[in-house]
Amino acid sequence: MEIRLDGRTALVTGGSKGLGRAMALAFADAGARVAIVARDRDAIDATVAEAPDQLRGFVCDLRDAAALAATHAAVVDAVGEVDILVNNAGTSASGSFEDITDEQWQADFDLKFFAAVRLVRLCLPAMKAQRWGRVINVLNIGAKAPGARTLPTTAARAAGMAMTKALASEYARDGILVNGLNTGVLVTEQWKRLHGERAPGTDFDQFLADTGKRVPIGRMGDAAEFANLACFLASDAASYITGCSINVDGGLSPVV
Repeated sequence: MEIRLDGRTALVTGGSKGLGRAMALAFADAGARVAIVARDRDAIDATVAEAPDQLRGFVCDLRDAAALAATHAAVVDAVGEVDILVNNAGTSASGSFEDITDEQWQADFDLKFFAAVRLVRLCLPAMKAQRWGRVINVLNIGAKAPGARTLPTTAARAAGMAMTKALASEYARDGILVNGLNTGVLVTEQWKRLHGERAPGTDFDQFLADTGKRVPIGRMGDAAEFANLACFLASDAASYITGCSINVDGGLSPVV
């Protein structure tokens, strides 16, 4: 089965690096016009250069509601109304509960949850008018089974999971399908930072291999594997799938 997104327009937040970049390039390869939104202009330009006919880049701090609204308007003006929205932006903020300040809690929810709320609100009217839309919320397996020292990330992702299910129920009859993809341990740029923090004296490839040993499938995942599922969910092939929260984790999560 060949997945095609010809004639569709996608907006991917956090689309210049890691999983967002992989999804943006997969959508573009499938024929979609893709707007990537992120904060790093250099990283945006580097990604756009890989598929300049299909990709457009926009700089925005997603925590700023006014800037987000202006960026959405600019996206619509440049590439058209958004058919496929991917809420992917986020960081792996975590620490001891007693050390997390109110400001850190607020910043994490502003980026991971409220930015998604606002973007869905902005994109909904056009999706409802055409009776077709896809929303994909990138979450984390910790939203289902949070561990110690995983706040505030797991709380923000759990909120995103609840929103995913509620939106799917509310808008299914409008032809708008909403699903969540839950990340496990997937190779992205952040693992270079984690390597420096956790095992600076080891070889990077060995560090990744050692990390992958705790995954039932025996290795870490690749961003392209994650993007393949996102591309399927964004397509007409996934026309009867909504309200799901799918683990992309090689079997790591104890919760299905």
